[in-house]
Amino acid sequence: RPRSAVLFPRGGPRAMDDEVIRGLFEQGLMGIEIDPAYGGTGSSFFSSILVIEELAKVDPSVSVLCDIQNTLINTLVTKLGTEEQKEKYLTRLSTDTVGSFCLSEAESGSDAFAMKTRADKHQDYYIINGSKMWISNAEQAGVFLVMANADHSAGYRGITCFIVDRETEGLHIGRKENKLGLRASSTCPLNFDNLKVPEKNILGKVGHGYKYAIGMLNEGRIGIAAQMLGLAQGCFDQTVPYTRQRIQFGKRIFDFQGMQHQISHVATQLEAARLLTYNAARLKEAGRPFIKEACMAKYFAAEVATLATSKCIEWMGGVGFTKDYPIEKFYRDCKIGTIYEGTTNIQLSTIAKHLDKQYDN
Repeated sequence: RPRSAVLFPRGGPRAMDDEVIRGLFEQGLMGIEIDPAYGGTGSSFFSSILVIEELAKVDPSVSVLCDIQNTLINTLVTKLGTEEQKEKYLTRLSTDTVGSFCLSEAESGSDAFAMKTRADKHQDYYIINGSKMWISNAEQAGVFLVMANADHSAGYRGITCFIVDRETEGLHIGRKENKLGLRASSTCPLNFDNLKVPEKNILGKVGHGYKYAIGMLNEGRIGIAAQMLGLAQGCFDQTVPYTRQRIQFGKRIFDFQGMQHQISHVATQLEAARLLTYNAARLKEAGRPFIKEACMAKYFAAEVATLATSKCIEWMGGVGFTKDYPIEKFYRDCKIGTIYEGTTNIQLSTIAKHLDKQYDN
């Protein structure tokens, strides 16, 4: 069997190997931007984007685990945490604990702030009841950042972020979803049944959760763009050598002009996606406005991943349609890019809003 079949078992992996997660922590890839004082690598946002891209070239499921940890969980705790919270949680998140971000619900996907999970105040603690859906990393996570409404009369302005430890009584993690792609990445429903959370576990300010979520998702979209870029590049890198080795009608299929034009087109699209992604990361790191650029990068990279993986299957021919090669896995994995952390239509609507403001004057 081809070497790729060793790397990608038939059907693709369906669970995240604990050794892979340990390796990510040991190499400092789960706390890239965390201060070394808390056990982190102390590197930059751009470094996180590069790591996410490189991991996705081999396995996007591993990449998404690393992406969520660095661009959502670690960033929120670093920006909003009290010193006590940082000392307790950043040291764990950088060394041995996976984090999970809990926002989406059955009736609040793109309309994320229509959530029904509520947190009721009692003395110095809150009781949380409700449920979440599509929660990535839930199977492996040791700490959850849970968005719940602490003041329903205030609508979305009551949404508050709570730090919840896995062992907290009343937290129930449901069965892992059986997904089309990213099968090794766990995506689970969560239920909160009279979950008791101390007031000191509020991350940031009461009622500011919606602001935090918006801010983190804007940054997170650059991470998704990097995922899609790496995924597409990895698929391309697995496919082009095959076109240079496969002989038909006496010559390499790479030598047919029709193939060369298609390959060149996809390579150009990949480079355009890379520049959009890196530019958004550069702007964010420089403290400049980046929301429009992040949306553009996420939208475009997901589209390019769809194009690239589809074309790669065609270029590989019949073997590209089998599970003996990793091409079909990349093809399945890419579809989520147009859906999570803001669908393609949400990206386009946000881009349009910024363009509208841009031309006000």
